[in-house]
Amino acid sequence: MHADKKKVTRYLKTAQGQIEGIMRMVDDDRYCVDISNQVLAVQSLLKKANHEILKAHINGCIKTAFTDQNQEEEKINEVMRILDKYYQV
Repeated sequence: MHADKKKVTRYLKTAQGQIEGIMRMVDDDRYCVDISNQVLAVQSLLKKANHEILKAHINGCIKTAFTDQNQEEEKINEVMRILDKYYQV
């Protein structure tokens, strides 16, 4: 992986801590909206981590693939499959 590992790890560890907090909130029967807000915060962190990973992939692997005609179409299809997941196409 070519992404900024420190940044990605920080996002993931923070999300992990928030998930543990959410689980405690559920166990403590906390207010639903408060729990939902924390779930949204975790989703945001995961999106940021994924963004860093994909940005590094595009700037590294994809860029390299365009110099190798055999890999170009494969890498474009790979990115399109990821975008399909984002947009639920």
